[in-house]
Amino acid sequence: SFTAQASQVIYAGGAIRSGIEMARLGRQLAELDVEKNRQEVRFLLAGYYLDLCKLQNQSQVIDRNIELTEKVIGQMKARREQGTVLKNDITRYELQRQSLVLAKTQVDDARKIIRHQIATTIHLPEGEEFEVEELSYDDAALRHDETLWQETASGNNIDIRQASVATELAGQKVRNTRAASLPSVAVVAENNLFGPYTADLIPKNSNVNVWFIGIGVRYNLSSIWKNKHDIRKAKHEQTQARESVRLAREGVENGVQACYTNLLTSTVEVQTQEKQVELADQNYAVVRNRYDNDLALLTDMLDASNMKLSADIALVNARINMLYNYYKLKYLTHTL
Repeated sequence: SFTAQASQVIYAGGAIRSGIEMARLGRQLAELDVEKNRQEVRFLLAGYYLDLCKLQNQSQVIDRNIELTEKVIGQMKARREQGTVLKNDITRYELQRQSLVLAKTQVDDARKIIRHQIATTIHLPEGEEFEVEELSYDDAALRHDETLWQETASGNNIDIRQASVATELAGQKVRNTRAASLPSVAVVAENNLFGPYTADLIPKNSNVNVWFIGIGVRYNLSSIWKNKHDIRKAKHEQTQARESVRLAREGVENGVQACYTNLLTSTVEVQTQEKQVELADQNYAVVRNRYDNDLALLTDMLDASNMKLSADIALVNARINMLYNYYKLKYLTHTL
């Protein structure tokens, strides 16, 4: 015997369409997950890179101060030969130089660690060197107001987009669950072919071919009692998904507001530190001139030098902090 069956569903209460839509939304969620991971990796690399730029700038500042200290020591040794400077004064400046050399070593070691972390993250071959350039930023972007950043975040933030897609997916689940309470209608075609009956002593010639085409209706009676609970559950999940969208928007809005405020604060901090560096340089020049003319003590000279070093490093840190807040804003708006 041989039997062939074929059927084509023409109505399933919307289950087929909702199933296709659920598959499409599931793929969209997966693509958003990939994009979110990409943004996270970019922000991680931006953080590493900013740390590396900060350490590199600190190293340059320390190098300049070491060079300046060695120049002062050379002048003191010349004045020592003239009998106008005590050896103790030279020793104190040599101690300061050693402190700067130690700080330089610590910064260079920290740079090695960060460079290794960057190379590991982007899977560079071991031992391969790469150049580091200071990250730039768009001055026009810093002048954007908070409203523009909020609008950008609302349209691009992946968490909000994922929550919105999850809400659509929950709605399709409700439709799919409701479809189980409806009958399924299909066009059915079947062909049955029976050959001779040979199991008896005398074979019987019973070749028969039966075929038919019709409409098939299927309905699960148990859905009358069971499916209402599934529908109620699907509706609760849809409500939770809508609430997740609202919470995601609130979280992103608060994050953008806080980060934008920090960006404004860091911008003012950079301007303040630039002024402090200018004042520290002027103070150092005045104190050094007075010291060269025996009008200031060595402690005044050391204080001025330390003040200059602190101001230079504080300016470097303030600029990197401003860049970090800028790139964090781009990360929150997922426009990295």
